[in-house]
Amino acid sequence: MASTPGILTEWPWKSLGTFKHVLLVPFAIKSTYNYLTKDSPEERDFSTFMAFPLLLWRMLHNQIWISLSRYINAKGNNRILDRGLEFDQVDREKNWDDQILFNGIWFYVGIFTIDGAQNLPLWRSDGVLITILLHTTFVEFAYYWLHRALHHHYLYNRYHSHHHSSIVTEPITSVIHPFAEHIAYFVLFATPILTTLFTRTASIASIAGYMTYIDFMNNLGHCNFELVPKSLFSIFPPLKYFMYTPSFHSLHHTQFRTNYSLFMPLYDYLYGTMDKSTDSLYETSLKRGEESAQVVYLTHLTTPESIFHLQVGFAHVSSKPYVSPKWYIMMFMWPLTLWSIMITWIYGRPFVVERHRFNRLNVQTWAIPKYKLQYSLQWQNASINSLVEEAILEAEEKGVKVLSLGLLNQSEELNAYGALYVKRHPELKTKVVDGSSLAVAVILNTIPKPTTQVLLRGKITKVASLVALALCHKGIQVATLREDEYTKLKNFLLNVDSKSNLVLTKSTSYQVWLVGDGLSEEEQLKASKGTVFIPFSQFQPKKLRKDCFYHYTPAMLTPKSLENVHSCENWLPRRVMSAWRVAGIVHGLEDWNEHECGVIPTTNNNNNNNNADFSHFHKVWEAALRHGFQPLNNISST
Repeated sequence: MASTPGILTEWPWKSLGTFKHVLLVPFAIKSTYNYLTKDSPEERDFSTFMAFPLLLWRMLHNQIWISLSRYINAKGNNRILDRGLEFDQVDREKNWDDQILFNGIWFYVGIFTIDGAQNLPLWRSDGVLITILLHTTFVEFAYYWLHRALHHHYLYNRYHSHHHSSIVTEPITSVIHPFAEHIAYFVLFATPILTTLFTRTASIASIAGYMTYIDFMNNLGHCNFELVPKSLFSIFPPLKYFMYTPSFHSLHHTQFRTNYSLFMPLYDYLYGTMDKSTDSLYETSLKRGEESAQVVYLTHLTTPESIFHLQVGFAHVSSKPYVSPKWYIMMFMWPLTLWSIMITWIYGRPFVVERHRFNRLNVQTWAIPKYKLQYSLQWQNASINSLVEEAILEAEEKGVKVLSLGLLNQSEELNAYGALYVKRHPELKTKVVDGSSLAVAVILNTIPKPTTQVLLRGKITKVASLVALALCHKGIQVATLREDEYTKLKNFLLNVDSKSNLVLTKSTSYQVWLVGDGLSEEEQLKASKGTVFIPFSQFQPKKLRKDCFYHYTPAMLTPKSLENVHSCENWLPRRVMSAWRVAGIVHGLEDWNEHECGVIPTTNNNNNNNNADFSHFHKVWEAALRHGFQPLNNISST
């Protein structure tokens, strides 16, 4: 929103939300029906039929730029402005498709009302030439002066300041303007198209090509990484007057009073508004290499649709907790979902999805191209281990200090909670962290006080075992419903003096349930009214009871000084990180020079659980608090 919003700031369909796209449906149906019901090919209006696919292409084109920009900026290659994005910018830019919808409506109005706007040929050279000439002369010149006018304090405060709220730009920043401003841009960019229509020289190629060119150059200028090779300007030096670069326009967003041109810097040279640091920033950005991280968090995909929830996926979707796939993703995006599955299967290696900066640490998140279902298939273990090991060795090669494992990337059956890699590579300098100590500490500090007994139900993992061990040591009774879980915990607590606090029960009347994977709906329904469910897994139980309370999975609220946080980690709220992820950051901040992986951390690395270092849970908890991470005091209740 502009600092002092003027008239026609809001888009007219704002109240429709995601249903705004329904406005295009009548036009799309009409053009498709007319095309399919004609008997002969000569009667079919192919150009009108192609209007809707052109709009879809524009949306896909923009999304490709968004994903590419976020991926490259996460790696750091050729990054221009080294700052982070925040949630307020993502929220402000969530309706980037408004301009495509607006253009689409007027395209259809023009098609159905302007004589000669239908049955356009595929190509006409004269129309393409007229479009190029009008853009390079009239459009570029008029835009320059319109842009300068928008920076006058009266118009800037009422309209253009909304666009300049984004200092660090993304491709979609290019089209984030108030409604009135978009009307002016539409009239300007429609001039070449209308001219070719009225002169009967328009073609599908001239219109589609011109719109694609505008989208391409807009995205290029706002992508925040430099990709225009220097060789282009070396081969043809005058090109610098006719083609801008991402660093050229980035300066406009940081300096405000320079580099006003649309896509051709010519007018900034002519009127003395060229920023003096344009060339040096271009050179510096091109030379910038991949950013080195000190801490890496190794995560994974969950469902096939979760690819869109990654930071490199759909910006607005990733900025909200992932509860279940959006209806429009399930209905319309399945071809892209299938394509993404194929790409991850073929590409088959870890990839960077996020970057953060916290104090002196550069933190990255890498994703393993495997889905939750694959982790449950034993025949996939070798493939998963290979990918995890590849990530660890790549981190070692890049000088990463700490690599923390997401929960599914570690288990007793898969890799002995990460110990497999340390055993294979004893000289490993990168410290492998499974995050169990902090996860246990979070759970212990989440249990309401005073609690004297808890019910533990779910797959017995390292975290579950350590929680049971710590609770028994405190004199808190730990009950289990299933004999196999009781037997596994009993064997784990075999040498513990307080093992008598572990009991097998048939009662479900406990007020505190510690739950993990495998909790059935039937068991939830047997819980007493007011039961508090506290997960010890990274996956939330399905919330079936409105009269019970559900905590988030083990997680902590991040400090405000943690930069570039603009997406949610799975189903967690904004600016909340899982304990497994926080553990790696804390490990790096504290410069702890040991691995934290394997069955159980002990003081002397033997298997006697009486020697378990309970102080380590307190130590990592206090370290997290000292660095600004905070517990989640609120609970998520249905």
